[in-house]
Amino acid sequence: MARKLMVVGNWKMNGCRQYVNELTTALSLHCFNSVDVVVCPPACLIQSFGSIDFLLAGQDVSDCNDGAYTGDISAAMLAEIGCEYVLVGHSERREMHGETNQQVAQKVLRAIEQGIKPIVCVGEPLLMKEAKAEQDYIAEQLAPVLSAVNCEQLEQVVFAYEPIWAIGTGKSASPEQAQCIHKFIRDVISRKSESAAEKVRILYGGSVNFDNAQALFAQDDIDGGLVGGASLKSDSFTTICRYANGEH
Repeated sequence: MARKLMVVGNWKMNGCRQYVNELTTALSLHCFNSVDVVVCPPACLIQSFGSIDFLLAGQDVSDCNDGAYTGDISAAMLAEIGCEYVLVGHSERREMHGETNQQVAQKVLRAIEQGIKPIVCVGEPLLMKEAKAEQDYIAEQLAPVLSAVNCEQLEQVVFAYEPIWAIGTGKSASPEQAQCIHKFIRDVISRKSESAAEKVRILYGGSVNFDNAQALFAQDDIDGGLVGGASLKSDSFTTICRYANGEH
């Protein structure tokens, strides 16, 4: 089945109100009918967006509903300020904040409970790539999530393959390499639900830019991109969105 492509811009700890206005203006000049455009600004900037033709996402969500968790943000809070998606298990959260695969699965559930679609990030470090153990590594990341959700909930999940060795390095998996891993991820999902595996979108993240986006998006199992640095340049991000929209 044909899956609608998605382009997600992850600003990380960057951005300001001026860039909110700049990017909003740039995207408003185009009609993106064939692609879902999602922007993940820092939490403090989410409510700076006015009327927009794209979707908003949080960069992280707590695995708890509420309570004494200073600095955390709950799924209910994200939903209240207009987020339809949230990144979960980004490699920087896993590495720098010690998030486990089990915590990621709990965050997925908290998001779904509030009607927010989680974008679950998986991917291997260079050591696993060199050992040719990337599939085993990714399967371990996927397992708790697939165990936590039922088949209906699984259809609400977006996955993003982000090889850690390619994030912010300027290096990128070749379209063929990325397709191989995306096909593997879809095969793992199909063991739980073949129907969900056909519907679930799997994005590629890892130095996506306007030079490699078209070739990546042309692959059968790559359903768009999780864009980091290039999302902080309105012309670059808009160009990537246009490519996903079928424009040249």
